[in-house]
Order: sequence, then C-alpha cells, then structure tokens
Amino acid sequence: MEQERPAPRGTVVALGTRPADPAPPPAPNHPPRNEAMPLDLGWVNAVRVNLSAVERRAATLPGRRTVKKDAQAAWLLKAVTCIDLTTLSGDDTAGRVRRLCGKARQPIRADLLEALGMADRRIVTGAVCVYHRFVATAVDALEGTGIPVAAVSTGFPAGLIPHDLKLKEIEASVADGAAEIDIVITREHVLSANWQALYDEVRDFRAAAGPAHVKAILATGELRTLRNIARASLVAMMAGADFIKTSTGKEKTNATIPVSLAMLRMIREYHDRTGIRVGYKPAGGISAAKDVLLYQMLMKEELGRPWLEPDLFRIGASSLLSDIERQLEHHVTGRYSAFHRHALA
Repeated sequence: MEQERPAPRGTVVALGTRPADPAPPPAPNHPPRNEAMPLDLGWVNAVRVNLSAVERRAATLPGRRTVKKDAQAAWLLKAVTCIDLTTLSGDDTAGRVRRLCGKARQPIRADLLEALGMADRRIVTGAVCVYHRFVATAVDALEGTGIPVAAVSTGFPAGLIPHDLKLKEIEASVADGAAEIDIVITREHVLSANWQALYDEVRDFRAAAGPAHVKAILATGELRTLRNIARASLVAMMAGADFIKTSTGKEKTNATIPVSLAMLRMIREYHDRTGIRVGYKPAGGISAAKDVLLYQMLMKEELGRPWLEPDLFRIGASSLLSDIERQLEHHVTGRYSAFHRHALA
C-alpha cells in the first residue's frame, strides 16, 4: 500500500472502556435516515490518510484495551446483538437458511443465559443475511421476531452485472420482505477516481431500496489504498448509504483494523459536518471472540457509545457466533466445549 500524505487532523480522543450494557436491541429501530447530500468534490479530494499513523494506532489497540471476566461476557453478549448472521454459499438450501434463522432467534443456549443472569433478556442477532433467492424463506422463518432480513444484491460479490439488473434485484429483494440491502459498488469508479459515477450509482441503489436500509459494500481489499477507501466511504455516505461496509467476505483481504479506522474517521467527519449518524459493518475474517472485542473497542473510542448498538454497528459473520458461545460457556463452566457443539446450521 502506498505511503499517503498526513491528514491535517491528527488527534485521537480516547472515549473510555466502560463495559457496554448488554440490553437487547430494539427490533428494528434505526436512527434518522441518511437522506444524502449533493456530491462535494472539494471535500472528497481534500481527504488524506496518514498511513504510518493509522498503522501505529492499529498496532497499539490490542495492548491498551482489554476486558476480562464478567465485563468480557457483557461485551460479547452485546456483540451477538450486532451480528448479521450470514450464509452466502453456493450450496445454500432453504433448510440451511431456516436453521440459521433458528440460531438467530436463540443465538445463545438458554442454560448459558440463565447462568449469566440474562434469562429474562431478549438476546437475538442483528439480522440474517442471505442471497435474494432465500429472502422470502428467511422472512417466513423470522416472522414475529423483529429480526430483519438483509439481502446481498447488485450482482454480489463482483457487482459487474448491468446497472438496470442491479436495480431490479434490489427491488425484488425488497418486494420479498428484505428490510436491509447490502449493495456492492463498482470498484472501477474508485480506482479511476470517477466520484460522480460512484455517487450516481449509490443514489440509484438507495432510491431502488425505498424503505429498506442500504449498506454500501466497498470491497476494501480491492481499492488499493486507504485514501481510496476513505474517499469511497465519504462518497457513499453523501449518496445516502445508511451503513458503509468493508467487504463481501469473498476478497483476499477483508475487514482489518487499519481499514476500519480509516472508515470510522470518515463516519465521524460526516457526522460532525451533517449531524447524521451512519452505521458501520466490518465483514469477512472476523471469526474469533477476541477479534470482535477489538472492533467494539475501536467503535467506542472513535465514535462513542451510540455506535455499539445494532442500529449503527453490524458484524458480518458466520462462525463468529459459535466462538462467542464457546467463550461464554468457558466463562460459566471453566471449560471449553468442542466447536462442533456450537454449529450454526
């Protein structure tokens, strides 16, 4: 990755490490939507990223921020409520999707919740994320739970189908009941610095989604530089994205702490200038409980307590939930169980 010029803004404000309240999420209760703004190329072109400063900040995070015992269990329960429980495999079936939805409804075993003093709390995942083919199946399986269904769309994962077909796919998923649409941008627009084309594309996706919230997947592992990632994040937010998301999970490099830091700083700057809170979703490669704790700490420090809730923070994952449940069982019993005992589907 190329060295990039330092940004004018270089201070980092630590926001503390008070354990997150493990109260269940409202279902679903989003903040005011990002209604978009005109494309401001002056703002976009002024974005710079200090690569060495980002790397230093990312390297120090694990050693400075740790939680243990009851506090860690609370943070992990909060993480469960922010997971977009995902299956995006070529061999998906309706049966697998229904089993995944069953896990979304009760992600943590009842005996563990009782031992943790949480038996009376509603702990569910933030959403279930599937291909369009299985949206109606997931909506039916989750009826009455308030758990939204997210559909990956716009020619996921490459996003190289014709634009009109992308819009039709979004509309079809919304018609089938998807409350959230995870769209993929055209990477070429970023790599060629065609910000107007990227803006217009995301605006069209936002319009096609109607009431459904839009998560813009940047495929950060294919954008080459942190500066490209930061600028693409900003343009997607200007165009009305409700969330910005790192990856499809299909790239060679998916969510990382440095990439997340660059994206979170743009969310913070967008909020400072517009007053609008845009959500964040790291996806791909987050499979261990210790990893999700780092992302939670980063969210808390960079954006503050509101961004620890599922209306502004989601984690795209499949196997992560299994490891969280194993860690909670270890907290309760002092023993680790076999991983296969926590299979999702």
